[in-house]
Amino acid sequence: MASVPAKPEPANGSLIASLQVNRRIIGALLIREMLTRYGRHNIGFLWLFVEPMLFTLGVTVLWTATKSVHGSDLPIVAFALTGYSSVLLWRNMPGRCVGALWANLSLIYHRNIKVLDVYLARLLLEFGGATISFATLALAFTALGILELPEDFLKVAGGWMLLAWFGAALAVFLGALSHQSEVVDKLWHPTSYLLFPLSGAAFLVDALPRVAQEAVLYFPMVHGVELVREGWFGSLARAHYSIAYLTSFNLILTAIALMMVRWTANRVVPE
Repeated sequence: MASVPAKPEPANGSLIASLQVNRRIIGALLIREMLTRYGRHNIGFLWLFVEPMLFTLGVTVLWTATKSVHGSDLPIVAFALTGYSSVLLWRNMPGRCVGALWANLSLIYHRNIKVLDVYLARLLLEFGGATISFATLALAFTALGILELPEDFLKVAGGWMLLAWFGAALAVFLGALSHQSEVVDKLWHPTSYLLFPLSGAAFLVDALPRVAQEAVLYFPMVHGVELVREGWFGSLARAHYSIAYLTSFNLILTAIALMMVRWTANRVVPE
């Protein structure tokens, strides 16, 4: 009987082979990062999404208990969930990437592990944790009858992905820059707290005076939050956003971030 010829392996220098290597590397870095950050004890890697869930749940309960004013008749639970979950999505990413390279210099000794791989592994973890937290809380609140499902899932998903893109690009830029200067680490944390009240999480743009609307719409994350809320509340919320502006901002920031990574990679000295 004639033998069946084996499926040819992709050439070592081919794009497919490179992608396969990258997939294995990032997968290994993901597992390493989860074990390093959460360990094997208690609930282990489940803290990946339990932690952001607790933060979001705490803010939702606080806003509901204090009957916080947000300039509209929208349900406060849904308002808090969409707002604070969005903040956790884009704000936590830079926090995990700033200084990440210093903690992983020994890995760069391996030829196939690149600087960008270290950042991508952390970004995927943060994105996964924030997304699972958001979806779990939304389903739980819906099952309890205190939250209505979104009117347009695609808009919610689109706004969420654009916010994730913004957070990832910002994280890679700050992460690479922080390897050159420790000042970045010291400045980012207070800056992230100052950005929270300007991010659109705690207000609707439509509830602000015209001058304030024009000012806050310069912040790219506001457009993403407004898109998520329009998808969730539909006609109940008059949203102000520009997908073109947010996309253009993300593209420019991504290009700058990748150039900064390349510049940093050429100056990294593996331990």
